[in-house]
Amino acid sequence: MNYRKKGTFLLLKGTCHCGNAGWTIDSLPKSVTACNCTICRRYGALWAYGFIDLDIQTSGQTNTYRRRDSGDINFYFCATCGCVTHFTSAAQDTIERKWAAVNVRMSDESLIRDVPIRHFDGCGSFEELSPDGRTVKDMWF
Repeated sequence: MNYRKKGTFLLLKGTCHCGNAGWTIDSLPKSVTACNCTICRRYGALWAYGFIDLDIQTSGQTNTYRRRDSGDINFYFCATCGCVTHFTSAAQDTIERKWAAVNVRMSDESLIRDVPIRHFDGCGSFEELSPDGRTVKDMWF
């Protein structure tokens, strides 16, 4: 099961291909982000944001990757099957929470199919692009 109730919230759950690493986020995202930066386009991830140990919980054995030239994000992937599960900021924010994003492609598409896609130009302007009306179901396959 890729979701469960926690009080009045619906927890969304994602796991890697082999099931050894995963995450939960405390509510269904209002939107997810598709980024065109050099790494996100290779991963093909759709990101939902939150904070580690606040609304995002991670599990399992992972390895990390951080770009050498601009190491501001740590990408986590399953130590067994290699699927990218989430990323975190390499620096703490001002309120001592670690900003993060989970790869919602690890979850059940039927639960998030109507969530709008935000497009982020991580390769050029480093700004959010104009919405085009697409949702997760439009970019799933």
